[in-house]
Amino acid sequence: MIEIRSYRRVFDLERRLYSVDRVRLNPGGVPVRGVVYFLALAFASLAIAGSPAVGTLVKEVPWYVRDLAFPGAAATVLSVVRIEGRVFHLAAFALLRYRVGPRRLAGCRRCVAPGSRWHPPEVVLIPDGSDARMRRMRYTGPGAVLVCVEHERRGRASELGASATARSRRTAVLSLRQSPAARPLERGLVIALAAGARLLVSCGGDLG
Repeated sequence: MIEIRSYRRVFDLERRLYSVDRVRLNPGGVPVRGVVYFLALAFASLAIAGSPAVGTLVKEVPWYVRDLAFPGAAATVLSVVRIEGRVFHLAAFALLRYRVGPRRLAGCRRCVAPGSRWHPPEVVLIPDGSDARMRRMRYTGPGAVLVCVEHERRGRASELGASATARSRRTAVLSLRQSPAARPLERGLVIALAAGARLLVSCGGDLG
């Protein structure tokens, strides 16, 4: 009585070669996987022998050992060996994938190790002007700036209503500074900047 733990072992038949033309091989046959192993090892041996680094040392080995005996013996061993029930190339691929893969997953994604410190990325905060005062900043066009408080300025730019949009004439530098006793404007002022124009905003002091 033979105990079969999986039907896969029944239908997973190994392909073997029993003869080549009229030449019969051994009674048990030669596994096709072993032939593939032998060819891969033979090509690898030829490539190593032709490399400038270790080729000189490999060429010291007789060719029949390097190109026939070693690939044949290694292919025979690799055809017989089983790692956790799997053939060599499947087991080697699984071990390589495990080695290069992440060790910890969260939601099927790579995650940091427990106890490590997470640093959030840098966040850029731009005031929206709701505090009724100007803040120091530098901006390069194209774009538009809405000014809602009394201010002093130096430079030229096209001025539009708060709800309008347009492109200004090209201006090298436009400087804005909040007035000492600045009050909110009844209607916001939109200053449009052309591409390459610079806007410099200062909280106080001389314009520059």
